Amino acid sequence: MPMTHDAPASSAFAPGDAFNTQRSYGGGSCVAPHHLAANAGRDILKQGGNAVEAMVAAAATIAVAYPHMNAIGGDGFWLIHEPGKAPVAIDACGPAARLATPAFYQGQAQIPERGPTAALTMAGTIGGWQEALDVASDWGSALPLPTLLGDAIRHGEQGIAVSRSQEALTRQHLERLFQSPGFGDTFLSQGDVPREGARLRQPRLAATLKRLAEAGLDDFYRGELAQSMARDLEALGSPLRLEDFNAYRAQRVTPLEVALKNATLYNLPAPTQGMASLMILALYERLGVSDGEGFAHLHGLVEATKRAFLLRDRYITDPGRLDVDLQTLLSAENLDREAAQIDPERALAWPHTPAPGDTIWMGTVDAEGRSVSFIQSIYWEFGSGVVLPESGVLWQNRGISFSLDENDLRGLAPGRKPFHTLNPALARFDDGRTMVYGTMGGEGQPQTQAALFSRYAFHHKPLQQAVAAPRWLLGRTWGEESTNLKLESRVDPEVVEHLRAAGHDVEVLASSYSDTMGHAGAIVHHPDGLIESAHDPRSDGGAASV
Repeated sequence: MPMTHDAPASSAFAPGDAFNTQRSYGGGSCVAPHHLAANAGRDILKQGGNAVEAMVAAAATIAVAYPHMNAIGGDGFWLIHEPGKAPVAIDACGPAARLATPAFYQGQAQIPERGPTAALTMAGTIGGWQEALDVASDWGSALPLPTLLGDAIRHGEQGIAVSRSQEALTRQHLERLFQSPGFGDTFLSQGDVPREGARLRQPRLAATLKRLAEAGLDDFYRGELAQSMARDLEALGSPLRLEDFNAYRAQRVTPLEVALKNATLYNLPAPTQGMASLMILALYERLGVSDGEGFAHLHGLVEATKRAFLLRDRYITDPGRLDVDLQTLLSAENLDREAAQIDPERALAWPHTPAPGDTIWMGTVDAEGRSVSFIQSIYWEFGSGVVLPESGVLWQNRGISFSLDENDLRGLAPGRKPFHTLNPALARFDDGRTMVYGTMGGEGQPQTQAALFSRYAFHHKPLQQAVAAPRWLLGRTWGEESTNLKLESRVDPEVVEHLRAAGHDVEVLASSYSDTMGHAGAIVHHPDGLIESAHDPRSDGGAASV
């Protein structure tokens, strides 16, 4: 997980001040954890593009501008909402290669975390872009791919300014990443970690994006680009082959949903942890907590998280291997039963096995009120660390979440999809509002979603305050062994002591705005056309509205 840091002390307004919420009528908005991506999405909306087209532009741009968090060699998930219609979900998760078997890793206790053999699953995100554009194909005249990918291509050619988090995370994981083929040539400056503000050019990636713009996105899987990447992966020692590229298609799937008293929430089914995100909020609502930010709020959400994670880890795996309908876990009867097991004053003994990961979440809303909640990832920071020689594509290491034990719930086998922490969220309120929201942060994603939504929807905090207010994380961050309850230093000391007295193993972080808590964002579209956008002061991003 990312290193922690404090928000700038010189800021004229506190990051949580509602002043920072962007409000506009009619034109649309894009929220992203990097300002170049938010601007790219906004500019597409200015040209009359729709929410999906704006998101493709933002997704391509952030793959260039925020390489430590995501790349086009990773996976993606979509929730797309058109007013008056049921949301559409897209699973753009790549399965394990046909050669990816326990025998391929014979003699190893686990799949290596970095390097070519960590690059064992297909990259699905480009297929997801195409499927999303197909969903939007009847929304009017489409903008051409060179327009959608134009900003990303330009930033790859001309360079981006290295962000603070990129510098910090490169330095933190350099020893392991440097051993991955192509990493040093691409992301280091004469062998050294590039400083914040240094120019990073990615000409090979720019050429790849230009090829996709001219030949079409399918070239990634069934064209010259696919042949190039397959050759490079095989030469480097990955189990991925051209057959794996040719066989891949993103899929439209039915989203999971749960009904609250004044809204219906949607999220992705397996192999994601979307079920857990929905369950946490449904359980919390059943606790009847009246006031936000106090002990009952934090304790209630943490205990709801534990109940949801226990079920998540018992059931969620490759969709073809599920032995339970995940929607039934969200039935009123099951939720009532789970909520009844939460003690309002005592903490359930913990820990369990946590799931690390890093990614980005982005949201868009267009002038017609169509909304997108999107998430894109390469799993750990810089993924496998492998940058393909010809295409400049950085490849994910999502497949390391497989077990080499064939009898394990998440055992490795060809064609299986790995467990995903990714889960973009969307809510439709009974009063006509639509909200897209989400975050990066692996194990913390459902927890941050719960903090954000509960503050806004249950406890009526302004949207920006809901995003920026003090957060927590139950579980360990990447590279650490502790599985305790971590709190930002701004949490009320009386609440901290009450949590400890209730049996929580609490650690108060030194940072007041910690990257450990994810990079969240949200957009709310009101029935009168008002659009509210909020971004996280913990990230390098922002909200860009038309």
